[in-house]
Amino acid sequence: MPEGARYDVGVIGGGPAGSTVASYLAQAGLDVAVFESSVFPREHVGESLVPAVIPVMHDLGVTAKIEAAGFPRKFGAAWTSSDNRLTNPLDFHVGSHGWGVAEVSYHERDQAGVDRVYAWHVDRGEFDLILLKHAEELGASVFSGVRVNRVDFSQPDLPVLQVNVGRTTAPVPVRMVVDASGRQTQLGNQLKLKVPDPVFNQYAIHSWFEGLDRASLARDPAQAEYIHVHFLPLEATWVWQIPITDTITSVGVVTQKARFKAAKDDLETFFWDSVGSRPDLLQSLRKCERLRPFKSEGDYSYGMRQIAGDSMVLIGDAARFVDPIFSSGVSVAMNSARFAAADIIAAAKAGDFRRERFDNYVNILRRGVNSWYDFISIYYRLNILFTAFIDDPRYRLDVIRMLQGDVYDGEEPPALGVMREFVAAVEADPNHLWHNRLGDLKAPATAALF
Repeated sequence: MPEGARYDVGVIGGGPAGSTVASYLAQAGLDVAVFESSVFPREHVGESLVPAVIPVMHDLGVTAKIEAAGFPRKFGAAWTSSDNRLTNPLDFHVGSHGWGVAEVSYHERDQAGVDRVYAWHVDRGEFDLILLKHAEELGASVFSGVRVNRVDFSQPDLPVLQVNVGRTTAPVPVRMVVDASGRQTQLGNQLKLKVPDPVFNQYAIHSWFEGLDRASLARDPAQAEYIHVHFLPLEATWVWQIPITDTITSVGVVTQKARFKAAKDDLETFFWDSVGSRPDLLQSLRKCERLRPFKSEGDYSYGMRQIAGDSMVLIGDAARFVDPIFSSGVSVAMNSARFAAADIIAAAKAGDFRRERFDNYVNILRRGVNSWYDFISIYYRLNILFTAFIDDPRYRLDVIRMLQGDVYDGEEPPALGVMREFVAAVEADPNHLWHNRLGDLKAPATAALF
């Protein structure tokens, strides 16, 4: 270790991204410290996982601990709509079906490194604590309740974390900094790298409910434990339904910022008014006991001008966050940590932490996250198209691949290109059968940053 450095790597944040990168680096013999401002367990959204996290868990040796925690298993996903109009599927190989309705099961497609047909729904307080303790067991130094105020990069080869300990600030010099601070976006804010998303500007209002009859809201009661996305008859607004235990369900409304602000930040009224647009959902939720106060999450989508520099990388939500409709958050966090760790380990062996050392990480994450972004943008623009692609055997496995989070290796799924072409054709033809069903969220080609 160079003279003056206390650790090889300082990690800002101990959520899934931070704990994962710390575990990889500790396994490789690097001296790594994690600075987490909270004391776990703590509440957090992003409770539904996709199978792409499983290869990372296997790498870290933490899968057995996740299984032992008894989290509900997630075998698939379902989307429901209040619009029951039948739609001629045109040239799609399906019969007539309702608009915005679909189900997928993970068992339908094999995925490299995934040895089970399910992921999990998790209590993020418990899940994140398991990952952070595991990193510590592998040799990472973990400092909880300790906040990094800023990082001094005046010496490019020896960045210094300014760490709050009680009422004092202590300098912690390191060879390299990893920003895993989540949506606090520590370095993104400090270095003025953060750019609000030009399309997705969401707010979420959410809580936990006891006693929700999940089977009554599923088209197939056997799929009651799937994650459910309920689209509301309100522009670009939807509800998540995620099993947390046998009886507790996480429910949240996601909408555009302008619509939320029009409600004057009244969380309770806004939540119930939104849910009330789906009488079936309202009736079921009104029978439940709410276990937590309503909370809001803002600034849901943003990008960074860059996610790597000399002696630094940004991972997980600290690098990029996109609308969570397809449960991508934890997967992006853990996989970005995996790819970044590989470059960091190679850089440490070479004794060279210059920006170009992290090009492989940047390119892989860009490809994967941009696929997510395009997929989500297309869905909001014309969600009936998503339904048709799910039901068409020519495209179904490609769509499931994206829903599994399998977006990092190889070229993008071919169905994504076909989706783009189809949306463009619908947009260009005012007489198209689906033209009047276009949503108003239209992503420009430059929207996916870094």
